[in-house]
Amino acid sequence: MSLERGIIGWDVGGAHLKVAWLDEQAVLRRVEIRATPLWQGLESLDLAIRELAGELPLQQCEHRVTMTAELVDLFDDRRAGVCELVAWLSARLPPSQLLFFAGRKGFVTADGARQYAEQVASANWLATTCYAASVIPSGVMIDVGSTTSDLLPFEHHRLRNRGFSDRDRLASDEMIYAGIVRTPLMAISDRVPFHGEWLTLANEHFATTADVYRILGDLPEHADLYPAADGKEHSVEASMRRLARMIGADLADGSDYDWYRLAGFFADRQLDRLALACQRQLSLGLAESSQLIGAGVGRFLVQRLADRLGYGYIDMGELLAHGDEDAMMAADCAPAVALLRLQRDREALCV
Repeated sequence: MSLERGIIGWDVGGAHLKVAWLDEQAVLRRVEIRATPLWQGLESLDLAIRELAGELPLQQCEHRVTMTAELVDLFDDRRAGVCELVAWLSARLPPSQLLFFAGRKGFVTADGARQYAEQVASANWLATTCYAASVIPSGVMIDVGSTTSDLLPFEHHRLRNRGFSDRDRLASDEMIYAGIVRTPLMAISDRVPFHGEWLTLANEHFATTADVYRILGDLPEHADLYPAADGKEHSVEASMRRLARMIGADLADGSDYDWYRLAGFFADRQLDRLALACQRQLSLGLAESSQLIGAGVGRFLVQRLADRLGYGYIDMGELLAHGDEDAMMAADCAPAVALLRLQRDREALCV
């Protein structure tokens, strides 16, 4: 592959690394997700970057970075996480071509990232929403990922969010700690209907939302990059077996349809939680013409949410990808691609 200059966007998460490469002709050449369990250490991130160095022109490109990985318990606190990740990335990517997204401060150097660590921390949602709001007048950008869901209202091309820190965003329902892959099922509901009875769930990590959406046929294959809760195969039957354990049962204690219906119950409850959070954002007084913009590997839930609430739906891939670019992967890795679309000056941001 001939080396070409361009810009690479990085969304460094605690569980996944998302990478997008825009070449110097402004063509989105590569978008991908890699598993990087950073709570175990930085080795997985190191391996991912070393592998990407053999596939992408890392040394010839400019780089824009956003992160959420500072939250993992590898670090003592978020500031320490930001500073360590900034130093670590600066040692592996060309420092003179490396900028970090600092929210309202725009793109900053490594020194600036250390100075504005609070703004750099977990700002990936802001990059996606700023780009969405630059294109769509009014709506709620909803990014449903493997672990969390972000809901950000905007109107007249300006953000209407109340929080910037994770703590404030959790309090305002702008972030929900539930996604379509890694969320334990006891976080979705504490009891379920089965064979005419209400059963209390086992408070054990027997199954996750990946099992639910695999059984229902909704889970994108590339979305589930981690071992299952029991370390066994990613199959519908194995997921049904894990789901059965949540009610203290065995696979043989129900039919395939019983387990399908139970998976549907969990999916409905997760959609209920998203609906309540979305209605809270819409109640800020957003225009009737507001639309829901879906991003992330779980954006199929946003489509269903729009249908339930009676709002129009736009896939973030349609906004991020142009021409023959891969709209599906662009939406899956929305923050990394959004970094490539944003202007570098602060005036271009919608905050």
